[in-house]
Amino acid sequence: MKITKSLGMLLLGIWLIMTGLIPLLQLSFSGLGTAMAVLAIAAGALILVGR
Repeated sequence: MKITKSLGMLLLGIWLIMTGLIPLLQLSFSGLGTAMAVLAIAAGALILVGR
C-alpha cells in the first residue's frame, strides 16, 4: 500500500474517513463540524493548487 505524497489528497482521505466514522460510531464533540469544514476547505484548496 502506497501513501500519497500530495498533502491535499492526504487531507481529503482523512476527511472522508472521518465523515464515515462520525455517524458510524455516533461521535459528537463540540467543534467537530467546524473542524471537518476547515479540513475540507484545506484539502480542496491544496488539491486546486496542486500540492
